[in-house]
Amino acid sequence: MYNSVKLMPFGESAMIVEFGNTISPDINRKVHALHNAVIYNRPVGVGECVPTYRSLLVTYDPAELSFEELASLVRDLEKKAEKTASQMKPRKAVIPVVYGGDFGPDLSAVSQHHNLGERQVVEIHSEAEYTVYMIGFIAGFPYLGELSDQIATPRLQTPRLRVPAGSVGIAERQTGIYPREAPGGWRIIGRTPIKLFDPTWQPPALLQPSDLVKFKPIGIPEYEEISEAVSRGVYDPFIQDR
Repeated sequence: MYNSVKLMPFGESAMIVEFGNTISPDINRKVHALHNAVIYNRPVGVGECVPTYRSLLVTYDPAELSFEELASLVRDLEKKAEKTASQMKPRKAVIPVVYGGDFGPDLSAVSQHHNLGERQVVEIHSEAEYTVYMIGFIAGFPYLGELSDQIATPRLQTPRLRVPAGSVGIAERQTGIYPREAPGGWRIIGRTPIKLFDPTWQPPALLQPSDLVKFKPIGIPEYEEISEAVSRGVYDPFIQDR
């Protein structure tokens, strides 16, 4: 983490605000705290804000705002956001998953890649608690990290044309969940019946940056029960603090 944020021009109408050169929950919390502050205050001339693992892209209209003026605004908002970031309490979700078989066609390849049993891969994957670092490459897709080196596995050399909705995958030291059917090259080790995206929701993505996620191994009968509850809108994966 840098002692102070780095502000860098990105073309003639955008700024990159970089908090560090590593991936960490603390840095990512700062990114999203600033993102929320910019969106909430929406200074005149500021356009879209795009958060990543460790930086924030802020677009602006040079006719309304100079780079130097935007830099001053961002530094002021960053100081306010620092307090917010330290007070943020992440939500916690438990995502049920059927591992292996037709639901996880790459589980065997992952286990062989690491000379582990399939059950060991499942245990390592489901024992960890993951941070939602950002939402990408399709609507509602959560990038979760960081995955244990014990099961970190490269993407497929040739991506699949169709990956089913709910598929749980591995790509290097990341794990993620496909919210809908889409092409993809992640190693698919399981599938969840949880619905991750609905354009009628507000916000439309179930998981949000800074949420914490834990996976729970289940069998097919429980998968079907949860799937039915999800279809009726009565399943809540979030853990309520008491």
